[in-house]
Amino acid sequence: MFEQAFKNIDDTLRKDAGCSSELDYVEQTSWILFLKYLDDFEKDRQTAAELAGRAYKGIISSEYRWEAWAAPKDSNGKLDHHNALTGDDLKDFVDSKLFPYMKRFKTDALGPDTIEYKIGEIFSELKNKIQSGYNLREVINLIEELRFGSHAEKHEMSHLYEDKIKNMGNAGRNGGEYYTPRPLIKAIVRVVAPTIGNKVYDGALGSAGFLAESFEYLKNSKDLTTKDAETLQKSTFYGKEKKSLAYIIGIMNMILHGIEAPNVVHTNTLAENLADIQEKDRFDIVLANPPFGGKERAEVQQNFPIKTGETAFLFLQHFIKILKAGGRAGVVIKNTFLSNTDNASTSLRRLLLESCNLHTVLDLPGGVFAGAGVKTVVLFFDKGAPTRKVWFYQLNLDRNLGKTNPLNEADLEDFVKLQKTKADSDNSWSVNVADVDTTTCDLSVKNPNKKDETALRDPQEILDDMQRLDEESTEILSTIRELV
Repeated sequence: MFEQAFKNIDDTLRKDAGCSSELDYVEQTSWILFLKYLDDFEKDRQTAAELAGRAYKGIISSEYRWEAWAAPKDSNGKLDHHNALTGDDLKDFVDSKLFPYMKRFKTDALGPDTIEYKIGEIFSELKNKIQSGYNLREVINLIEELRFGSHAEKHEMSHLYEDKIKNMGNAGRNGGEYYTPRPLIKAIVRVVAPTIGNKVYDGALGSAGFLAESFEYLKNSKDLTTKDAETLQKSTFYGKEKKSLAYIIGIMNMILHGIEAPNVVHTNTLAENLADIQEKDRFDIVLANPPFGGKERAEVQQNFPIKTGETAFLFLQHFIKILKAGGRAGVVIKNTFLSNTDNASTSLRRLLLESCNLHTVLDLPGGVFAGAGVKTVVLFFDKGAPTRKVWFYQLNLDRNLGKTNPLNEADLEDFVKLQKTKADSDNSWSVNVADVDTTTCDLSVKNPNKKDETALRDPQEILDDMQRLDEESTEILSTIRELV
């Protein structure tokens, strides 16, 4: 039911003049889906209050409740088409009344960790792009059919929303910034292994995949007590995101996974001066895939001891600084970080090796990030003790990865299994830091167990092949001349 509803929503948005891409489809679906979720959330709260004999004061005023304008019911509990706004009336109400009302929650909320604040922030960052009030009515009717009541329904909905984010990522370069393949995220979370009570942080939140998967991992790690559940809801997951759309999608993704009021801030993480980070600001776990290839302005670079315009290198400095002593991290970065010879790269590798234990490097093949066309590695490190030995794992697959042939969980099982003991294999080996050049701190991925077949070929064999190819070419050309 959910899957077909989402397809129908996309079909409706495709024919609207205000929506032109997968990014628009996800954005516009998100704010309407959020309002429907909020309505079900309020009904659950009201029921719980009534069962406890308490009065319940709703978050949303009665005239702006979903049932008042989006889905009024008749005496049979069916959609009342006579009272449901549509066409220009619906568009005017949404644009000139609903959105301004929702925006005010941001200034009226008690604090940024409340759902009221999230409501205000979401509607401050978005606008209704659906130009036809009739298309808007069609989308609302489809979303009205969706239910968030049971755990199974929320679970299915969260997976479908993840699929929409993935489609957005596959659709274009900008969308790709928001999506990290979930099999990779799951493997990283399993290796870093957060525990209940840890504070988990992603300063480059994107679609909140790392926090959502960490929540799933921790939720299933043990039988949760009431205190554990409250800890997961209120004081475990933290994030920052610069871009408006990613911020909204991240919040929505976390909510659909079951985190009711995410501790997510809409801000430029890199605008924070590293010198201002205090012990109270630090986290036990950092999990992130910071944007790479971006360029930050000179004034932002002044916040960091190692000056560079490369966004990912600034993020890595931020992550090292914001980790608590003994804290653990899993960070995705371009593989050129390990070998670049510029001053910033060399200085940053030295900082990492001296201030942290870089215990594991996962070398990923091209195609992991559909459409990105870059090779990446995952750095796993613990803060506090210097690095003595680095365990490398090179993910060698027997197929090319891409949009139609993505990375899957089975691809990473061998890595996750071997990482526990850091054993040597055809795809894994260890490097002593004492053997690393202290001038360059070069950590290039060079698998000593992988034979370079081309280098081992006999010279005479190569000459014979060349001669054979020449003869075949001559024969083909001869045939062509005869045909002519």
